Amino acid sequence: MFALGDEDLAGSVLDCPGGASSFTASARRRGTRAVAVDPVYLTSADQLAERVSAELERGHAWATANAERYLWDFFGGLPGHQRSRAASAALFAGDRKANPGRYLPAALPHLPFAERSFDLVLSSHLLLTYADRLDAGFHLAAVREMARVSRTGVRLYPLVDQAGRPHPELVERLIGSLTADGLRVRVRDVDYEFQRGARTMLEVLR
Repeated sequence: MFALGDEDLAGSVLDCPGGASSFTASARRRGTRAVAVDPVYLTSADQLAERVSAELERGHAWATANAERYLWDFFGGLPGHQRSRAASAALFAGDRKANPGRYLPAALPHLPFAERSFDLVLSSHLLLTYADRLDAGFHLAAVREMARVSRTGVRLYPLVDQAGRPHPELVERLIGSLTADGLRVRVRDVDYEFQRGARTMLEVLR
């Protein structure tokens, strides 16, 4: 979803917010210095496991009831999607238990890192996804903060909300404000689409 190449994964990467994703564990296996942040990491391992299990069930029920909103080729259908999410959650849980220092409790728009702490910052399924709950000011502050702690840039995916609706006015406002900050910003196509219409990401370059 982020159009990542070998060069992108050769350095340090921040996953923000990381949630119960297996990205950090998987990236570490290939040598990437990956770190994840999420306020949910304040939760104990057992409590978080219960929350993740409940979320897997809720997510599966949602996907089943709204199957027409998704393209299933990548997962091979609903059962494949459920297996993939469960495997990802299990990998995350094992890695967090073995390497808790990789998973830090923090929340946008304030991150506990110095400027340019990471080569690349990735953010998925928060900004734009919850455009109905997070206002434009929060979006801008969050992207600015991620850009602050990045050496090369930020990639934000997807550019549609939970219902698959695009928010072009919000995207244009972000582009305008970030460009005025001296950053380079572009919308890029990605070779991934699970949620219908989620075919682009926002890339912010320092």
